[in-house]
Amino acid sequence: MNHPCFLPGLAAAMLLAAGGASAGDAAHGQVLYKTMCMSCHSIDYNGVGPAHKGVFGRKAGSAAGYAYSPAVKASAIVWNEKTLDQWLAGPEKLIPGQKMGYLVPSAQDRADLIAYLQQESARASPAQAAR
Repeated sequence: MNHPCFLPGLAAAMLLAAGGASAGDAAHGQVLYKTMCMSCHSIDYNGVGPAHKGVFGRKAGSAAGYAYSPAVKASAIVWNEKTLDQWLAGPEKLIPGQKMGYLVPSAQDRADLIAYLQQESARASPAQAAR
């Protein structure tokens, strides 16, 4: 029976059964970012790792003021949901010779982190908002 209320639940159950991650939860991604990423990264400034503000649509290795590895600078990658998922799943696999020594094995955690980064990338920096 194709009852309209049944189909979305069936699709979600099939996705979970197939092992896929559901849509990202930016609020949980923020918690993960604080616990997993902030020892090296910040949204707003470069640290051990580059700042993540505006990462969506940016070419890898192009944020101002950060000393990227030659491998990342030479890559043709542009950060989006797919490339960030690949990066977080295995940075060395995506860009051999890069210098990030951390990965996120959980597909759902990656989706949540990406949702948070996408949300933060969309926000204007204080300098941009003042213009």
